[in-house]
Amino acid sequence: MNDTDVSKQIQQMVRFIRQEAEEKANEISVSAEEEFNIEKLQLVEAEKKKIRQEYEKKEKQVEIRKKIEYSMQLNASRIKVLQAQDDVVNEMKEAASKELLNVSRDHHSYRHLLQELIVQSLVRLKEPAVLLRCRKEDVHLVESVLDTAKAEYAAKVHVHAPEIFIDHVHLPPAPHHHNAHGPFCSGGVVLASRDGKIVCENTLDARLDVAFRKKLPEIRKSLFGRVAA
Repeated sequence: MNDTDVSKQIQQMVRFIRQEAEEKANEISVSAEEEFNIEKLQLVEAEKKKIRQEYEKKEKQVEIRKKIEYSMQLNASRIKVLQAQDDVVNEMKEAASKELLNVSRDHHSYRHLLQELIVQSLVRLKEPAVLLRCRKEDVHLVESVLDTAKAEYAAKVHVHAPEIFIDHVHLPPAPHHHNAHGPFCSGGVVLASRDGKIVCENTLDARLDVAFRKKLPEIRKSLFGRVAA
């Protein structure tokens, strides 16, 4: 084989190697591009997923804030309604309290009421000796019914008539515009055992408080209807 043939063979081998190298390079390029596209797609999908999760998280936070805001507004509305109802009920009680002042103005009926209040208090205390406290302006009326009240009590419970001592300390007077914020009493009596351990508060104001507490559910139902739970 001469030099020319050797040269041709070498050139053919070079071309073959170059061709294989180019084909291999193309394969590597195509493979690299495919891997790049796959990785890029994965990154894009990962980012999309992250964005969706972030959006869903914020959407839930907004929904929670809406529910909290709605609940706060609802509670505030309920409180306003309850406050308005309480105002109406308190106004009603104040009106009833003012009406009590008329009770003691009719001396004939008030005298009889004082006697009943004293008897009722004696029945509750069941003490042989009691201390009675009343308003200063009611002392003469109380004194006028004291014997009758003791006799009525004694006959009712079958005991000896008790001793009743009128306290020199009096209950506050009826409310007036100049002492509207001070202590007051619309009438009635307070009886206590001599040692002061047992007290029966039978004033008109105390009886109004008791009656109002007992009747409050009925009053609310009558004024505002049945409240939904």
